[in-house]
Amino acid sequence: MRFHIDEPVRWSDVDAAGVVYFGAFVRFFEIAEEELFRAAGVPYGVVFDRFDIWLPRVKYACEFRAPARLGETLHVCARVPRIGEKSIALQFTIDRQDGVRVADCEIVLVCVDRADWKGKRVPDGLRTALAPFME
Repeated sequence: MRFHIDEPVRWSDVDAAGVVYFGAFVRFFEIAEEELFRAAGVPYGVVFDRFDIWLPRVKYACEFRAPARLGETLHVCARVPRIGEKSIALQFTIDRQDGVRVADCEIVLVCVDRADWKGKRVPDGLRTALAPFME
């Protein structure tokens, strides 16, 4: 199952030319990530306490393909291409309403113990929750 949100481009997302600047894309990806986890039944407000973990990012790679502008609504898709022993990869695409691809992104989260920040196996409950969003 592919997860998606539709998010408007806001004034705070654009530069003087009215085009979304690269740093603003983080907001779009993070909203989609947070909502994906919520849809999986493990919202970030719960996941860390339930599994006693943190999920820091170790990779954040984006390709920007076309401009997005103030007032447009962007279609942000998220999926989980793989869950490793101690990591979770997330992939995102952003398209404009006219179907033009704006950006692609891959983020890798690592699972660490909250007490000592040492690598920890991704909990089975988290794997199960995210499974419907794997392709």
